[in-house]
Amino acid sequence: MSYPSALHDVLDRVIVPAGELARQEGKFPRAAVTALGRAGLLGLTCSAEPAGRGADLARAAEVVAQVLPVCPAMAAVLQSHYAAAAVVGASGGRWLRGEVAAGRHLCTLAVVEDGAGGAVRSTARRTGGVVALRARKRDVVAAGEADSYVWSSPPVASGGGLTLWGVPAHAPGLFVPARATGVPLASATSTVVADPVRVPVEAVLGADGEGFEVLLGAVLPWLLELCAVVGSDAVHPSLGALARSASGAARTGDGQAFAASSAMALR
Repeated sequence: MSYPSALHDVLDRVIVPAGELARQEGKFPRAAVTALGRAGLLGLTCSAEPAGRGADLARAAEVVAQVLPVCPAMAAVLQSHYAAAAVVGASGGRWLRGEVAAGRHLCTLAVVEDGAGGAVRSTARRTGGVVALRARKRDVVAAGEADSYVWSSPPVASGGGLTLWGVPAHAPGLFVPARATGVPLASATSTVVADPVRVPVEAVLGADGEGFEVLLGAVLPWLLELCAVVGSDAVHPSLGALARSASGAARTGDGQAFAASSAMALR
């Protein structure tokens, strides 16, 4: 089945009713996530080998644009998932790439630092083959619902830059605090805390200290395509700062300017 046909089927059968529950009860659209995965739409942009559809980013943006009017919560989840999947596709290990491509794995970005209440900035400490990541990330879409997080930290080695990690949601030391208002958001956008979370050094996405380069090469094209198709006002706030920086970088061709203007939000 072609992706437009698959999307039309899932929209009618699952996403429309999920959108109603999201609006009325603030319920995370889990049924929609599952249906999109089975239809091959979570792995839409992943390589056709072994399981993805190999579609371009314009197709993914079209999916978000069609989902947005009927279920804004699911659209927000897809925005962050496709951005994270681009990082995984560029730098993730074989198993993780395969799971995302097969639609069995929902991933999301956790790259915006929460500085409220004097929170400690991200740290990354290596002991042998394990890295302890400590941070408090805000505006994480699908917090507590995703299978893994694309997580940012300072480099393990000394020096500047940024490092990205694939952090499993079930990893000990990772948790989602209760919302102060007690009112859930249907997109499950919340804070995620690592206190600390320990991951193997092999969980790194790209080289240590080269996370900005990964973001420029993988997430930048997605954000520009998404803004072009759905409009910047429809981009989830957690991606807004990145989108604005990405637009400036695209105009100037200056990746270093993007890195510098995004540093405050990402670390």
